Amino acid sequence: MHAELKGVLLMTYGTARNAEEIPGYLSSVRGGRDVPAELIAEFQRRFALVGASPLIAITVEQAEALERRLNDEAGPDRFLVRAGMQHSAPTIREALGELRDAGATEIVGIVLAPQFSPRVMRGYLHAVSSAEKELGLERPVRVAESWHQTPAFIEAVAERVEQALQGLTEELRATVGVVFTAHSLPKSVADNEPGYLKDLHDTAVDVAAKVLLPVDRWSFAYQSAGYTREEWLKPDLTDAMRQLHAEGHRVVLVVPVQFLSDHHEILYDIDVAAQKQADQEGVLLLRTASLNASPLLIEALAAVAHRELASRTV
Repeated sequence: MHAELKGVLLMTYGTARNAEEIPGYLSSVRGGRDVPAELIAEFQRRFALVGASPLIAITVEQAEALERRLNDEAGPDRFLVRAGMQHSAPTIREALGELRDAGATEIVGIVLAPQFSPRVMRGYLHAVSSAEKELGLERPVRVAESWHQTPAFIEAVAERVEQALQGLTEELRATVGVVFTAHSLPKSVADNEPGYLKDLHDTAVDVAAKVLLPVDRWSFAYQSAGYTREEWLKPDLTDAMRQLHAEGHRVVLVVPVQFLSDHHEILYDIDVAAQKQADQEGVLLLRTASLNASPLLIEALAAVAHRELASRTV
C-alpha cells in the first residue's frame, strides 16, 4: 500500500509584484473598496525606493525547503508543500487545489506569523474555509494556531540577534538597546486580543533569555501602522527609538518577531523610514537579518506540521 500523501499549506499576506499591480493588491487588502489615489501613489513611491517585494519568492522557497525537510525525514513523496497568498497569486485556493489534485487528503495550514489569533488571522481562515467548499475537500484543513515558542523558532531569532551583535565593537555593544517589533493593530482590535499580545511578548521574553539580554536592555514596540484615523498600538517603533536614545543608547537593534521574511514592512518601514529618523537623531540603527528560508525556521515549520498531524490522531 502507498502511504497517504500529506499536504502542508504555508500562508502569508501576499504582495504586489510590481508597481502596476499595486492598485489591485490594495483593493484586495481593503476588501474590494476603492483605493484613494494618494495611497496608490505612496505605495508606488515606496516600490521605487526599495524595488519589488521578494515576499512571494521567499515564501515559495520556504515551501520548497520544508517539503525537502519533511520528505528527508519521512521518505520520498510523503509530503507536498505549497505556498498560498491571501491577497495575490498564488492564492490560497490555488495552492489548496494543487494539493488536492496531487492526492493530498490530509492538509495542514500554517500562517507564516508565529503568534496566532482567530480574529487577527480571520482573513486566512475565511480563505481556507471558502476554498474547502469550492474544492470539495474530503477533510477540513487544520490551521495551526500559535507556534511562537517553538524551540527552533526561538533559536532562529536568537541566532540573528547574536549575529547582529557580533558585528559591533565592545564599546558599541555596551550601548545597544534592543527593540522587538510586531505589526501594529488598531487599539480597538488589540483590546480584545490579550492572548495575542501575550504571545508577542512571550516570544520576546524567550529570545531575550536565549541571548542573555538583561531586562533593562530591551523593549517592545509596534511598526507599520495602517492609514486610518483610528488609534493604533503604542509605542510605535519611532517612539521607542527616541526613548532609547534619551536613555543613552547609541545603538538600537530592531528585532522583528512576527515578520519572518523580507518584504516592504521590513525593507521600507525599517530600512528606509526608521533609518531616516535614526540618522536625524544620531542613532545607529540596526536590524536583524530576516529568517527567510533559514534552516532553523524550516526546522520550526516542520515541528509545527508534525504537531498538527499528530493532533489529528488523538
